[in-house]
Amino acid sequence: MDGFTVIAEPTRRSIVDRLRVGEHDVGALVRGLGISQSLVSKHLRVLREAGVVEAQVVGKRRVYRLTEQPLPDVIAWVQPFVDRWAASFDRLAQALDDEGQRP
Repeated sequence: MDGFTVIAEPTRRSIVDRLRVGEHDVGALVRGLGISQSLVSKHLRVLREAGVVEAQVVGKRRVYRLTEQPLPDVIAWVQPFVDRWAASFDRLAQALDDEGQRP
């Protein structure tokens, strides 16, 4: 499954957003999302199979976190836009600096 399909589902995006902030176990995700444990587990399985998250067993819990390079196809598609916008902001900053230096 490609990264765009993975993040097309709102619940999976919410899980990824929560894991972006830090590691969570299933119970914390269930409480935070307000959905059933079985549904959270289903989405975590999809995210794990897509290489977006990984799990570590800690005692009786599975703790999930984002992988080092999740969603490489999404990042590759977005990066040219980020580069273009960054260049535009750099030009704007330079123009504002030049404007401030005039007598």
